[in-house]
Amino acid sequence: MSGFAREVLKWIQSLDLTYSVKNPRRDFSNGYLVAEIFSWYFPQDIQMHSYVNGTSIERKLGNWQQLERFIQKYQFPIPKDFIEGTIHCKPNAAVSLVELLYTLLTNRHVRRLDQGVGEFTDSSYQSQLPMYARSTASQAIKNNIALTELTTQPDRIVCTQKAKAIVHGHAEHRRQERHEDPERFGLRKVKSKRNTVETIKDESAAAAAAATKTKGNPAVSYREVDVNQPSQIATES
Repeated sequence: MSGFAREVLKWIQSLDLTYSVKNPRRDFSNGYLVAEIFSWYFPQDIQMHSYVNGTSIERKLGNWQQLERFIQKYQFPIPKDFIEGTIHCKPNAAVSLVELLYTLLTNRHVRRLDQGVGEFTDSSYQSQLPMYARSTASQAIKNNIALTELTTQPDRIVCTQKAKAIVHGHAEHRRQERHEDPERFGLRKVKSKRNTVETIKDESAAAAAAATKTKGNPAVSYREVDVNQPSQIATES
């Protein structure tokens, strides 16, 4: 159960859930264990026989529809992004959701709860990799948009906006890489436009000085080349 804070991990173990949590992204995605956690605190509202521990998208959506009605009934401040990210196994989504449940049900605060709220991408993992091993734009879309998102969200405009946001973030990271390590990309750091103009002028002056020095050097020999001019062809008959 890597990823959970220590106090949250102890809390989950104390609940004695039906299924042990080994992979949070996978185990919490169908909502079954979330319903079981709520059943410990609201046994009259959560009936576990109404939930199915399945892996299909239909089972997941059915369980979460019941949970969302329960959440709305008690007005728990659980963002929609947390639920959708958990359903689609987004990075850190399930961990953030369970830590939020821990705060709501036990009135205890997790110190890192507010870090990266709603940003369920692999950007933190990518930032730890060397530049040559990071994902391309197409791979970033594949990593951060699950296939289940495309099947459950038929609106192409929404899917296109998600893809554009990922590509924009990828472009920003690449721009930051070029700024931090310009030599790797064959670039030269320029502080200002004025410095650029001065550099160009200096290079031009140096080139002119070199040419003048070459002409004045007696060791340099020149050879005249005779060029035959083409004779004009009479056009008049």
